[in-house]
Amino acid sequence: MKLKFAGLSLLLFIAISALAQRKPSNDTLNSNYQPSKLFSPLFYSEQGNEMHAANGEPGLRYWQNHVDYNLDAKIDTAAKTLTCTEKIHYINNSPDALKYLWLQLDQNTYKKDARSNFVTGFSPGPEQHTNGYQIESVAINHGDVVQKVDYIITDTRMQIRLPKPILPNKGGIDLIIRYKYTIPGNFGNRTDYVDTKNGKIYEIAQWFPRLCVYDDSRGWDTLPFLGAGEFYLEYGDIDYKVTVPADMIVAGSGELMNPKEVLTGKQIDRLNEARNSDKTIMIRSAGEVTDPASRPAHNGTLTWHFKMLNTRDVAFGASKAYMWDAARVNLPGGKKSLAMSVYPAESAGNDAWGRATEYLKKSIEYFSEKWFVYPYPVAVNEAGIAGGMEYPGIVFDGINDKGGELYWVTAHEIGHNWFPMIVGSNERRFGWMDEGFNTFIDIYAADAFNHGEYAPKRDGEYAPGKGNPADEIVPIINDPNAPVIMTAADAIPEKYRHPIVYFKPAFGLVLLREQILGKNRFDYVFKNYIHLWAFKHPQPDDFFRSMDSGAGEDLSWFWKGWFYNNFKLDLALTDAQYVNNDPKKGIQVTVANKEQMAMPFTVEVVLKNGSKHRMYLPVETWLQNRTVTFTIRTTAEAESVTVDPDAALPDMNRKNNTLKVR
Repeated sequence: MKLKFAGLSLLLFIAISALAQRKPSNDTLNSNYQPSKLFSPLFYSEQGNEMHAANGEPGLRYWQNHVDYNLDAKIDTAAKTLTCTEKIHYINNSPDALKYLWLQLDQNTYKKDARSNFVTGFSPGPEQHTNGYQIESVAINHGDVVQKVDYIITDTRMQIRLPKPILPNKGGIDLIIRYKYTIPGNFGNRTDYVDTKNGKIYEIAQWFPRLCVYDDSRGWDTLPFLGAGEFYLEYGDIDYKVTVPADMIVAGSGELMNPKEVLTGKQIDRLNEARNSDKTIMIRSAGEVTDPASRPAHNGTLTWHFKMLNTRDVAFGASKAYMWDAARVNLPGGKKSLAMSVYPAESAGNDAWGRATEYLKKSIEYFSEKWFVYPYPVAVNEAGIAGGMEYPGIVFDGINDKGGELYWVTAHEIGHNWFPMIVGSNERRFGWMDEGFNTFIDIYAADAFNHGEYAPKRDGEYAPGKGNPADEIVPIINDPNAPVIMTAADAIPEKYRHPIVYFKPAFGLVLLREQILGKNRFDYVFKNYIHLWAFKHPQPDDFFRSMDSGAGEDLSWFWKGWFYNNFKLDLALTDAQYVNNDPKKGIQVTVANKEQMAMPFTVEVVLKNGSKHRMYLPVETWLQNRTVTFTIRTTAEAESVTVDPDAALPDMNRKNNTLKVR
């Protein structure tokens, strides 16, 4: 999409002459474009306030609540159950007294009467349902006294009814919840277990009751977990222990706190070597997977202890079948992290998971340099059947993925650590602030990786571009049944989920960066947005306002046409002729806007001597006019004139974009 300019001095002359002589013409063509509708004022329905400022930044009185978790879990591999004691320390930073708490119980989505069965088409067989969370007790911990407390469960949420309100402005409460659940099998989608030749792999996610967010936008945000809409969670520190059979390896979010208890001396030495190596170091080879000496104990159980700071969630994988490798991640400012991958022997090989850590390492380094430094000490790429799922510090990728497919899914899933895990947007309501933003940053990561080895990645979540993305988005915009980007995440049919939640918002940001604002202005303001809202909870208007203020543009026409509507774009070149039939007097050009959307655009003149000259017309061209006529001061005979010569805009009809000069 890069604009290539030839004859810069002549270009400047053309542009100045054209702008000086541009004038509106009578609209004699059939057009659906209404300038007053696209450029209507008062896009923002509310003014900025003390929590969410008018410039898109957190306000002077912005607040959010805080929650720390301490988890002690055990997996029974015979019964396929997880049992846990959960301790919660919750701090109410809001100005409101809280008479009750709401928690998310995502495992209840697997119950036979779960709401998700009737919304998303998820309909496992009778033998595949689980009973969800089995809550043994819920209590308030007063330190010297543990007081049982009343609660109710509604689908995937639990309300804890408190005997006394939690006071505002840093009031706190400590809870203890004891529970267990049956781990879903291969129908689990995001959490599951599956057989490999050397043992089962367990992917454990959404495994503990988590506080719903209480914010200034809606109070308690209690949308049930239905599948497509993912997560909205508070930040805090999570300290967790997982007890498993001694022959298993556990790879989890955060830092392993007790390596001497659960690893062999050789594995500890290899990990230390990996922390100083840009090349991938094998921690546990294929041959060692079946060697009892690769575990410090052969019988009984071992407890793995992890800790992760300032995070909204944790997940882990566990298996005796894991191979394991790792490498250093180099971060800006001399900081370091550790990238590692765990996978079964079936996934080994340099054309497959043998490069998984390289893909993970390079993605983190790129995103850290470009946007925001990766904040955690470890990142894990885990192979299983969840097949592309993200959690802080760990991603679950496809056990059979290879080559480009494994690179794309790795870059995409670890990219979610930036959106929505560093920038903590509400993906249960606004999926585009999660998947769309992440798909956007993926595009440039693919371009940068190993000189574009797997580029271009242009059209979606995991696959490379099969064509021009501007053309690929047109059928979606033209589909009268397609929802708009601002549709609630769970209300988007599966047919449209990828195009509307991933592709359209990502391509919209490409348009902003490469056609509307320019790369320098866009990168500055987008990076600023990330830093402003890191570990906070932005709303859509915060993003729109931040971009408007930082870029110095009123982009409400773009937010309105691209995000709130599926407005079409059709720029038509309707006339191109010499002024008074004299090539030395220039070319008079007329361009019509025939649909509801407007965009800035480029016009290219091809002269008969083979040279090409371009000019750029801003979106203000369409503030009042459906058609615009202007003169390009050329002094030589021309062959043709083309609107949008790079096909960078999502134009519905490219057949009307070029004319021979009369």
